[in-house]
Amino acid sequence: MGEFKVNDKDIVVPGEVLVTGMDYLPAGGAFRDNDEVVASQVGIVNLSGRLIKVVPLNWRYSPKRGDIVIGKVADISLSNWFVDFGYPNYGAIPLKDGSSDYIPRGADLTQYYSHGDYVVAQITKVSKSKQIDLTMKGPGLRKLSPGRIINVNPAKIPRIIGKQGSMVSMIKQMTDCKVIAGQNGFIWISGFEHNKEKVAVEAVIMVEKKAHIEGLTDQVKAFIEKELGGTKIDKKN
Repeated sequence: MGEFKVNDKDIVVPGEVLVTGMDYLPAGGAFRDNDEVVASQVGIVNLSGRLIKVVPLNWRYSPKRGDIVIGKVADISLSNWFVDFGYPNYGAIPLKDGSSDYIPRGADLTQYYSHGDYVVAQITKVSKSKQIDLTMKGPGLRKLSPGRIINVNPAKIPRIIGKQGSMVSMIKQMTDCKVIAGQNGFIWISGFEHNKEKVAVEAVIMVEKKAHIEGLTDQVKAFIEKELGGTKIDKKN
C-alpha cells in the first residue's frame, strides 16, 4: 500500500508529496512523479477511494450532471423558469421538469415558482456551451420556505455535509433547524427560533473556515452546546 505524507483535508502547497507508491491515482491538482503523487497547486487534500486530488482554496463551482443545487428564480418565460445559482449562466427548468404534476402549456408559471423564490433543483444536462438544464422531479427537490441563504466556498461543501451526512445531521439535530446544502455552495437554513437559526448559520460558517482542522466535529458540537446551553437533540429533523 502507498504511504501517505499528508492527511485528508490538509492544506498543501505546490511540490508537496501527498503519497508514495503506485496504489493511488492523481486527480485534479496533483500529478505523478515516479512513485510519488505531488500537489500542483495550493489547496485542500481530498481522498476519494484510490483517487487523490487537491481542491483549490478558492475553487469556483463547475456544474455537473446530477448535482443538487440551490438557486433563486431570476426570470420566467412561457415555458421555462430561469434560476440564478451562482454560475455565469442561469439554469433553465423546462415546463416538463417543473413538477411531478402535469403542468399544461399556457399555465401561469408563477403559481409554481415566482421571481425571487429559492428552489432546490438537480442538474440534468450541461451542454458544451455551458447551458444548464434543471429538474424539480426527484426526492427533496422543491421550492424552499422562508429561511436564511448563505453562500460558502463550494470546495467546502463535502466537509460541511460530512461523512454519510454526519456533520450537517449533527448541526440540524442540535439546533432544531432544517439545513440543505447545494453543491454550488448555497446553503438554506431554517429554524423556528431565531437564536437557534443564528447558531446553525454560525456553525456552518465555522466548518467552512476550519475545514482542514482535525477534530472539527467535536469543536462544532462544543460551540453549539456553549451557545445554546446543552440543547436537546431532536431526531425528527
